[in-house]
Order: sequence, then C-alpha cells, then structure tokens
Amino acid sequence: MLNTQRKRISTSILVIGFLLLIAQIVYGNQAEPGSTEDPLVTQSYVEQRIEQFKFYVDQRLANVSGGTSEQGESSSTFQLVELKNGESLITGQGTELILRSGKALAVVSELGGLSNVTNGNDIGKDQAIPTNHLLIIPRDDGRGVKATSDAILMVKGSYTIQK
Repeated sequence: MLNTQRKRISTSILVIGFLLLIAQIVYGNQAEPGSTEDPLVTQSYVEQRIEQFKFYVDQRLANVSGGTSEQGESSSTFQLVELKNGESLITGQGTELILRSGKALAVVSELGGLSNVTNGNDIGKDQAIPTNHLLIIPRDDGRGVKATSDAILMVKGSYTIQK
C-alpha cells in the first residue's frame, strides 16, 4: 500500500513537472521578438540602433560646436584661416587652434590663458604662440590670438576675426 502511494506521488510530480515544462515552452514561443518578454534581438536591430545613436551624437556635436565667423559656419573639422598682420582671431569655448605659419601672440582673459595641449602648459598674455602646437580655448571670454605677421591657422570651432 505504501509503495503504490509513493508511485502515485512520483507520477503526479513527474506529470506536473512535464506540464510546467510544456507551458514554459509554449509561453516562450509566443513572445514578440525584441519585446520586453523576449529580450533577444537580431544583429540588424542592434546595427539600426547604433546608427540612430551615431546620428544623435553627430547632431548634438554640431549644435555644441555651432557658431559663425567671417568665413562661415563652424564645423567639426579644421578650417584654414588666414590672418593679416594686426588681426585677431577671437574664439569660442572649446575651439581648437594650430598656428601653421607666421607669428602670433596670445590674447587672454582675466580667467587665464590658452591651453597648450602639446606642451601641457598655459600660454599667458602676449606670449608667442608656438607653431604646430594644439591649443584649446576653455571658455568663451574673449581669448584668442593676435597676428604679428601674416599667419595661417587651423581652427576647429567658433571664432570671429577682428581687425
């Protein structure tokens, strides 16, 4: 009698377990691919989302570096800018500069100078700008460079030329 009762309990547990397994398989196959019920996604879905994210980042970067100059709209690439002797290039926040030829002096504000990323130092008021050094302007407070001879610069970011 005890043996038959154990067999019934074992059989009942097996049947319930089997039914739960079948229910789980059926439920798992009904989920919409990519939905919250089925978190697995296809490669094309991931690539599409990455492209959307790249577009979003590019748009945000274009808005941040936006600004105008006498030469036109600022962009995320370097532009060649020619300064005549005595002209000043006044930059916006985050603008990057490289003096390619000629001579120029730093135009600074009360809050500091120009950040020379190549040497890792700060260029102070009326100090000479070294050629082929990457300079970054930290704030939009009137900083820039003043040409002491005709000069060619590479500029990425917003700027204006003052005579």
